Amino acid sequence: MSKINLTIDGKNITAESENTILEAANKSGIYIPTLCYHPDLKPGTECGLCAVMIGGQPEAVQACNTKVTEGMVVSSECSQAREKQREALEKILKKHPNACLTCWRRERCKPFDICLRQVNITERCVTCPENGHCELQRVVDFLDMGHADIPYEYRNLPIQRDNPYFDLDYNLCIACGRCVRACRELRGIKAIDFKEINGHKVAGPVKATYAESGCKYCFTCVEVCPVGALVDRQARYRGISEWEGYVVPCSYACPAHIDIPRYLNFIAQGRYPEALAVIREKVPFPGVLGRVCIHPCEQSCRRGKLNEPLCIKFLKRFAADHDNGLWKKNSFKLPSTGKKVAVIGSGPAGLTCAYYLAKLGHAITVFEALPQTGGMMRVGIPAYRLPREILDAEIDEIRTAGVEIKVNSRVESPDTLFQQGFDAIFIGIGDHKGTKMGAEGEDLPGVLDGVDFLRAVALGQPLKIGDKIAVIGGGNSAIDCARVAWRIGAKDVTIVYRRTRKEMPAAPEEVEAAIHEGIKVVFLAAPNKITQKDGKLAMECIKMRLGDPDASGRRSPVRIPGSEYVIEYDNIIAGIGQTSDIPAGFDVTLNRANIKANDKTLETSKKDVFAGGDIVTGPASVISAIAQGRIAAASIDKYLGGKGQIDEALAPVDAENTFFGEDDRFSEKKQPVMPELEVSQRQGNFTEVELGYSEQVAIEEAKRCFKCNYRLKLSHPMQPPVKVKNSLRGGLRV
Repeated sequence: MSKINLTIDGKNITAESENTILEAANKSGIYIPTLCYHPDLKPGTECGLCAVMIGGQPEAVQACNTKVTEGMVVSSECSQAREKQREALEKILKKHPNACLTCWRRERCKPFDICLRQVNITERCVTCPENGHCELQRVVDFLDMGHADIPYEYRNLPIQRDNPYFDLDYNLCIACGRCVRACRELRGIKAIDFKEINGHKVAGPVKATYAESGCKYCFTCVEVCPVGALVDRQARYRGISEWEGYVVPCSYACPAHIDIPRYLNFIAQGRYPEALAVIREKVPFPGVLGRVCIHPCEQSCRRGKLNEPLCIKFLKRFAADHDNGLWKKNSFKLPSTGKKVAVIGSGPAGLTCAYYLAKLGHAITVFEALPQTGGMMRVGIPAYRLPREILDAEIDEIRTAGVEIKVNSRVESPDTLFQQGFDAIFIGIGDHKGTKMGAEGEDLPGVLDGVDFLRAVALGQPLKIGDKIAVIGGGNSAIDCARVAWRIGAKDVTIVYRRTRKEMPAAPEEVEAAIHEGIKVVFLAAPNKITQKDGKLAMECIKMRLGDPDASGRRSPVRIPGSEYVIEYDNIIAGIGQTSDIPAGFDVTLNRANIKANDKTLETSKKDVFAGGDIVTGPASVISAIAQGRIAAASIDKYLGGKGQIDEALAPVDAENTFFGEDDRFSEKKQPVMPELEVSQRQGNFTEVELGYSEQVAIEEAKRCFKCNYRLKLSHPMQPPVKVKNSLRGGLRV
């Protein structure tokens, strides 16, 4: 492709021989009016706005489909070109209810001409919905058409609202063709085409609904629409401060901000090690998270509004289970800095912090009070959910990175570690102390603390329970206690919860699994008093009703006087929550029962001491603790003189295939069922219950992704410079 020289609007430029005049102008920063052209699409000629004059030729030509030639002299600003441009714009305005030309709000509308996305593609006016997404308005201002007396007859066309994410107002459509070409050329879906409605040419779904047309809800058509005919329903009426977070809600909801669409795309292509590499760019425990994560990403998945969200957690597990070591090829390890950091606690926060600090060149020693590593991942999560070989393998990778772990090493005071020459300390001891029920008799023999119960079973300590067991609580810990009790010999297990199932904080799938295993659940009841007689525990319960919402947002349980009843059990397990057990010698400021730390740096009140995970946030989740460990590692590295750069590029940077292809059944596809171990094979052992996806199922599930991130990869059409006017009221006659 050769280079040629030409002149556009008095500016001498160099362009490639295959360029059109419009492409050459855009690359040189010269604006020529257009509404149908988009830099990612093949040229379209629908709008006719890009009229220019070429020296030596009597008639105007369209810049979008005229190739440049050597020595060409082009003008888009002369009177002849401007006349043609305004004629084309007038034709468009006659077919468009350009409310913004007459809207009195424009004179005092602060968002006007301010793109809330901080890119120059569109305006998103939160005051006037009609101006939601309008390049047309800028062209009107640029060509001084705001006062033009242009008659418009309202077409009274329908607004298509069957799509759960965006609206299509046929009255605003100017048939520029961008959406049609984008759907075909960029995504290969062909869900949109031109059609005629009541004698008017418009663009819309090829069949009655978007679902029937094979739409994959990627929002590409919305992004390229220049006039707001296609508009994101949720974003239309409010400013979005975190645009990338809004567009890709799954990654934004993940505390570690894993690039979820990217690794799902790798799985869809059958490239499982590459998918794992993407996950490992942000977390050192992909196999753990693929089994026990509370998956806030799935709760935010945009597909959930159509039918069911993606099974992101299980796909993470699938990628982790297909590790071939590819991610290690690009993993960095910096030279020694000579600095020493102590980490107290080998839970997800502590080990994550240790891992990244070791990779940054610091000498790391982890001190663990228990005889085994992993913190609550080991002693709080049963092996049937998290197999120990999975946990051990990922902790071994952390050791390989240069982390030394000392078990049976309880630390009573950070000062003792400073005396050993450590330059900084991270506290990640978690919340390992059970919460009391507040019922009379809860200290009787046979009443067990849920945290202690799970720890004893996990560490293989002697523990004997009876046949009939009650577990108090409605969270994941209570569910775990019940399912563990059933596995180690209990024949009759009942969970007692003071609210209804709707309010249970436990993961719905965990509740379902417990019920499937024969565990009973009694709702709207709470223990009132426990007594002991003849080796049995008599638990007096009181019935509850739901009152007004409390601080958690759930309706508060209210006792019903006179509703007491008594049931006998062999053991009662309190699984109502966890709290901290902070040694007095830590000498740090507390926030209620937890350590107070800076939100951004996780620094504590004690010099050189940082803290994170459950000991700061209160009982949360593995992924939240990992995210805290990442923050702490970056902060401690900066504190020790480093840059705090812990992110890695482990996955290959390929040119992604943005061509989705057609699939008429795309809207119908739902989550696959996770295959599980038969219930008859679960009692008396801790064999993993969830068996994992097959390759075929994983690939098909990954293909259900909307690929929302591709919305961010679209180029931005060049916009005209904004002209400031004394009056913004037009002369539109409707």
